[in-house]
Amino acid sequence: MKLAAAALLVAPVAAFNMDMTFSLGGKKKVAAAAKKVAKAVTGSGGSSPSADAWANSVPSQALPFARAPATLDGSMLGDVGFDPLGFSTTPVGPWVLGGDNRNGVPDDLTWYREAELIHGRIAQLAVVGFIAPGLFGTLPGNEWTGADAYSYTNPLEAFGKVPGLALLQIFLFMSFLEFRRIRIIQEEGSNYMAGDLRIGQGEGRFNPFGLNYSPEQYEEKRLQELKHCRLAMVGIFGLWAQALASGESVVEQLGAGLSTPDYVAKAGYFLPEGI
Repeated sequence: MKLAAAALLVAPVAAFNMDMTFSLGGKKKVAAAAKKVAKAVTGSGGSSPSADAWANSVPSQALPFARAPATLDGSMLGDVGFDPLGFSTTPVGPWVLGGDNRNGVPDDLTWYREAELIHGRIAQLAVVGFIAPGLFGTLPGNEWTGADAYSYTNPLEAFGKVPGLALLQIFLFMSFLEFRRIRIIQEEGSNYMAGDLRIGQGEGRFNPFGLNYSPEQYEEKRLQELKHCRLAMVGIFGLWAQALASGESVVEQLGAGLSTPDYVAKAGYFLPEGI
C-alpha cells in the first residue's frame, strides 16, 4: 500500500530535451535565428514531419472511426494505431547524452514506448497497492511510528499517516532504479530496447526464475506486459478517483456491494428497509 501511494507520486524521468536559442542582437539576428529554427524543423522548406505523418494517415485499428498517423505503421509491438493526439508525430529530441540530429524528425518511437512501459509498470504496482491491504491486511505499527500508522486501507488516506522516513525509503529506492535505468540507456545508446532493465532471460542478466522462452514466446510475453501496462494505467485512474470520491478503499466498496443487506434475510429484496 505504501509502495503504491509513493509510486503514484514518483513518476519516471521524463524524456525530453529542449533546445533554446537566445539572441541579444537586433531584428536581423532574431530573423536569422528564426529562419534557422524553421529550416531545422521543416527540412528544406517543406511541410513539417508531423504534417506529413497526418497527411499519410491510415485507418486506426483501435479507433475505427478515426485515423492514425503514418508514424504508426504497425511494425512496433502492440501498435494498434491509437494516437488521437498525435504524440508519435512530435519530435522527442536526442537520447540522454546521444542521438544527434533527431530534433524535428519522428524517426522511431522507442522513447515513447519506454515512457509507456515505465508508467505502466508503476501503475501495476499501484493497482496491487490499492487492493492488497484490504485483502491481506496491513503492516503492524509500533511506539515510534504509532500503533495505527500502517492500518489505513485507503492509500490516499494512508499516504498522510505513515512516517516521513518510510516514504523517504521508497523515494530513495525508486531514485536508485531511475538512475540505473538512465545509465543502461547511456551504455546501450541506439541499441537500447525500450523497457530493458537487464532483468530476465539472457546472458549476464538477473534471472532468478530461470526464464527461458523461445523467441516467439518471448514476443508474446512482451505483448502481454504491454497490454497489462495499458490496462493498469486506466485502472489506477479509476481506483484513485473512486477512493478520492468515497474515502474508502476499493475492497471496502466491493465488500459492501457484494454483501447481503440485513433486511433481505427478513423480507427479501423487493421490500425497502424498515418494512
